[in-house]
Amino acid sequence: MAYDLGLADRVRSVLSGTNGVSERRMFGGLAFMVDGNMCCGIVKTDLMLRMNPEQVVAALRKKHTRAMDFTGRPMKSMLYVNAKGTDSDADLERWVRQSLNFVRTLPPK
Repeated sequence: MAYDLGLADRVRSVLSGTNGVSERRMFGGLAFMVDGNMCCGIVKTDLMLRMNPEQVVAALRKKHTRAMDFTGRPMKSMLYVNAKGTDSDADLERWVRQSLNFVRTLPPK
């Protein structure tokens, strides 16, 4: 299993009713796209989020988060939230909505 199927279902539930949502295998996991822009995803058991860089800086001060870096250099607009940070449905929804709100500011692809 490359990603947590249960977490993917929970993210689908949060995004249900959102226009323009699609799914794509990416980063060895699953990404949720909104109007062609990556919004969030799952890599193993972590929630992957896209936010504006200022939101990422603030989010990295919270428990259960870490910078996303594939190349040894953190990505300014991406972060991971580990499984403990998404245990509750309220926490998961708050993270996904924050990412969704940012992605809605981007032009569709």
